[in-house]
Amino acid sequence: MCGIAGIMFKEGTGNLGDTMTAMLTALQHRGPDSTGFSLYGNRGRDSYVVWVKLREIDPVASEFEHGSEIQKEDVFEAITRVGGRVRETETVTAYALRLVVDYSGDVKKLVDVVENSADAEVTSFGRCMELIKDVGLAERITETYKLRHFEGTHGLGHVRMATESVVDVSHAHPFWAYPFSDISVVHNGQITNYWKYRRLLELKGNRFRSRCDSELIAVYLAVKMREGMSLEEAMRRSLTELDGVFTYFVATENEIGVAKDYLAAKPLVVMEDSRAVALASEEVALRAVFPAEIDSWDPYEGEVLVWSKRS
Repeated sequence: MCGIAGIMFKEGTGNLGDTMTAMLTALQHRGPDSTGFSLYGNRGRDSYVVWVKLREIDPVASEFEHGSEIQKEDVFEAITRVGGRVRETETVTAYALRLVVDYSGDVKKLVDVVENSADAEVTSFGRCMELIKDVGLAERITETYKLRHFEGTHGLGHVRMATESVVDVSHAHPFWAYPFSDISVVHNGQITNYWKYRRLLELKGNRFRSRCDSELIAVYLAVKMREGMSLEEAMRRSLTELDGVFTYFVATENEIGVAKDYLAAKPLVVMEDSRAVALASEEVALRAVFPAEIDSWDPYEGEVLVWSKRS
């Protein structure tokens, strides 16, 4: 079933961590298996924030801590080898590593060398985006990853009920659009021609880390934008090329958008006022952060909406 949520503050920043946690907690009945956040802040950052999922070694094994340290050293060495410099490092959990990296080269090259050399998975790469996801409920993940007071401009979130793939960090949502910086997607529904478009994108050199169709949407949109389309144009094209029943949200460094397929079977509620635009699978998520009277509406079938962040 799954639940998705998103918000963009029209001017300045807001407490994105608390806001997204409240929205996702209100939707948790739609997906208790895993929860994820894609949070956008620190606009204009010179360095990249990189989240790396380390190999999940059995924590009962005596060599667990030693193995994790070796893998982290492999990550640092790989980044240095392609001309990057690790400025900050934080081991948030036994398998979640947050890095701040100075790097001026090709993003794909850095990500590939890290994953190939360190047997790790880069789950997020951005100048202003941090994508955090894990197994469990929103409140637990917010506390574990210290997201409570994250200040940001806009963000997306997802609560997952696993129906077709395993419950682990790699298959949790949102998904970053490898190898494109600062693009993420959350999605409720199913892409029925998933394998067709996955193969077409793989033939263009794109790789996939999961079998989740949300990852396909993220990479599909990023490729279309690299080819010259605007975000809105890429989203409209997706409604004619991707089959299925779906609603998805996408975020870039300065934009947030929503697309609803032509059957319009998946729920979507939108609220917009002078402060913010908020999107969710159910109105209960909007009420969690806007308790006063609000005007909300359900977009029509085949509708695409995009909002841009004010300067």
